[in-house]
Amino acid sequence: MSNTTENNAAPQRHVLLVAKSAFAAAPYRQMQQLADLVAALRGVAGASFGFTEQGTPSLREALGSLRAAGASDVLILPLMLPIEPSFTAWLTKSLRRWQAEDGVAWPQVRIAQGLADSPLLAALMAGLVEGAQAAAPVPPAERLVPEGSLVPAQKRRVLVCQGGPCNAAGADLIWGHLRNHQDRQKLRTTGDGTMSCKSTCLGPCNLAPVIQVYPEGTYYGGVTEAAIDRIVAEHLLGGRVVDAFAYEPTGRKQTLRPAASAEPAKT
Repeated sequence: MSNTTENNAAPQRHVLLVAKSAFAAAPYRQMQQLADLVAALRGVAGASFGFTEQGTPSLREALGSLRAAGASDVLILPLMLPIEPSFTAWLTKSLRRWQAEDGVAWPQVRIAQGLADSPLLAALMAGLVEGAQAAAPVPPAERLVPEGSLVPAQKRRVLVCQGGPCNAAGADLIWGHLRNHQDRQKLRTTGDGTMSCKSTCLGPCNLAPVIQVYPEGTYYGGVTEAAIDRIVAEHLLGGRVVDAFAYEPTGRKQTLRPAASAEPAKT
């Protein structure tokens, strides 16, 4: 089923609900229910949803669908609490980059205030607290049973930096794009097998956003969705370092090179 809900009102504004991630059917149903509620609001032509981290559609994919459908005015409504101070900055930067990369006309895109800034939040919280009085308390476990784990067999690891500069440069979007690749292409069991994880600062902050790929230990800087596409295809699955985005340890400070092409190098 499509995640876009339209009503009979004259097209005015499309609302795009944004959450961090979803891994199962229940969160998708919840997002669809919220989209249905928003689509019924006065002055809203339609509502859909997207995710900044893992989950489909990604924020960029959702915006692309709206653009392709001819939407002229899109309001991004973040549903996350709390929102990091850098959220609006990296989202704005990413929106500007995506528009420049696409090279086609985009709808007008605005970003709504966060839930924490809404004057209606106090009433909502009060209702949730009152409703929780009927909830049964959580009982303790009768006994603790140890659970076993398998040691991962995957040979490759991808670290996605979550340091301040990388977060400000949109590391969450890069993480989500990588994780969606991991899910769609079954990277854990394809080729040498790949696992990915978020990392604290990886070091070269001026090259943000940064990822590092093992076992080679290759640093990639200025990483975009297009860079992830190539790194997955050429490095994780093909075993070849993508030189266009790679930075070698030289013992000297390096600056971010101009954005590399999304196209693979000629062989």
